[in-house]
Amino acid sequence: MELYELGIKAAQDGLAKGEFTSTDLVESLIRRYREKNGEIGAYLTFDEEQALALAKANPKSVPIAIKDLINVAGQPCTCASRILQGYVSPYDATVIRNLKANGFIPCGRCNMDEFAMGSSTENSALGVTRNPFDPGRVPGGSSGGSAAAVGADMCIAALGSDTGGSIRQPASFCNCVGVKPSYGRVSRYGVTAFASSLDQVGPMTKSVDDAAILLKALAGRDEMDGTTPDVPVPDYPSAIADADMKGLKIGLPKEYFEVSGMDAEVKRITDEAVRKCEAAGAELVEVSLPHTGYAMAVYYIIAPAEASANLARFDGVRYGHRSAASRDVTSLYLKSRAEGFGPEVKRRIIMGTYVLSSGYYDAYYGRAQKVRTLIKRDFDEAFAKVDVMLTPCAPTPAFKFAELQDPLTMYLNDLFTIPSSLAGVCAASVPAGFTRETKLPVGVQFIAGGYEETTLLKACKAFERIMA
Repeated sequence: MELYELGIKAAQDGLAKGEFTSTDLVESLIRRYREKNGEIGAYLTFDEEQALALAKANPKSVPIAIKDLINVAGQPCTCASRILQGYVSPYDATVIRNLKANGFIPCGRCNMDEFAMGSSTENSALGVTRNPFDPGRVPGGSSGGSAAAVGADMCIAALGSDTGGSIRQPASFCNCVGVKPSYGRVSRYGVTAFASSLDQVGPMTKSVDDAAILLKALAGRDEMDGTTPDVPVPDYPSAIADADMKGLKIGLPKEYFEVSGMDAEVKRITDEAVRKCEAAGAELVEVSLPHTGYAMAVYYIIAPAEASANLARFDGVRYGHRSAASRDVTSLYLKSRAEGFGPEVKRRIIMGTYVLSSGYYDAYYGRAQKVRTLIKRDFDEAFAKVDVMLTPCAPTPAFKFAELQDPLTMYLNDLFTIPSSLAGVCAASVPAGFTRETKLPVGVQFIAGGYEETTLLKACKAFERIMA
C-alpha cells in the first residue's frame, strides 16, 4: 500500500510506531498530486514547499487537505472566485489552529463551487474538478474538490463545509464519509461565510473512525465564535469502538421515501441498506417530518438572504478584485462585483437582496424563519421516538458535466440534506454501494439530534461494519 492510500487512523499508527514520518506522508501525497491532479483537478493549489516545511517541523503530524474557503496563514483563500484571486490569508481559522494543536497540518487547497454556492463544483471560477470514479461526471458540491481528493486517494482526509448538503452530497458521489456536525459544534471563525445560520465545517474521510478522530480535533467552544456553546466534546473515537446495530432505533421518514424522480438505483441501494440494518438487529420505525415539503423553499429564501449580507463586503474597496474600468465609486462597486462574481453567486445575491427588501421582508424572510421553526420541531418530535434516521443522501448518483442546466433542477440535489441543515442537527453520508451498470458510488444519510454526534457516529460505524 502506498502511503497516500492511508486514512488518518492508519497514518497515526504508522507514525507512532516510527514506520514513516510526516515528511514521508507529504512526499507521497506530492507524488500523487503530480500524477493525478491534472486529470481530477481536486486541488486549486498545493504549496509543496510549505507542506514539506510543516511536516519537517512536525514529524508525527498527519496532512489534511483544506477546502478553499478556510483561512490558513500564508496560503491563498480564494473561495474559487475571481473576486478573491491573489488574496493570501494573514491568519489561521480556529479549525486550522485546532488541527495543528492535535497533530495535523494543512496540506493543499481544494476546489469548490464559488463561495460554496452549488452542488457540482461546476461553479468554480478557477478550475474543473472531476469525479474520480468517472471523469466525465461531477464530484458533487460545493465541497467537490475535498470529496474528489479523498475518493482519489489524493489526501489522507479533507475538510469540507456544509450549508445545505455540501459535505454529504459530494461524499455520496465520491464514495467517502462526510459529516455535517450540529450547528455550533465547530467554530466558523476564519471560514468565509455563505449563510451564517447554516454553515458548518466537517470532516471528509475514508472511514467513520477517521471522521471521529478528525471531528474530535475540530470541535469545541471558541471565544471568537459566539454560536459555539460551552459543552463538552466527547471522545468520539473511543465512544464508537464497540458500535453495533442491535437495539438501535432507526427512523425512516416517510416523506423521504415517497419522492418522485428518485433514481431507481439510489432507491435500490437505500432499500438494501435499510434491510441490512434490520437484519443486523436494528429496530425500524416509520416517522414523519410533515414540513419537509417546505424545506427547499425555506432554504432558498434564508440562505441567499444571508449570502447577500455576507458578500456585501466584497466591494472592490476594502478587499477583493478592483475593476480597472471604474470611473467613480459607484462604477467601482458595480464593475468590481460584476467582474469578480460568477453567475450563481450573482443569482443568489439578487434573490437574497430581494427577499430582504422593504415590503418583502415579512412576506418572505420572516415567514421562512417561522416555517424553519416548524421544520426543527418535526425533527425534535421524531428524535423523541428514535435514535437516528436513515434516508437517501442524494436523489441521483453523480451526473454528467452540463447535464443539469436549470438552476432549480440543480437545487433539487440537496433535497434530502437541506431539512437537517435547517434544523441544526448533525448528519452524515456513508458509502452504501455502487450502481449496477455505471459503477458509481451511492451513499446513505444518517441523521441524529443536535449535539448527538456520538449517536450519529455509532450508527455510521455500525453500518460501515455490516457493509464491509
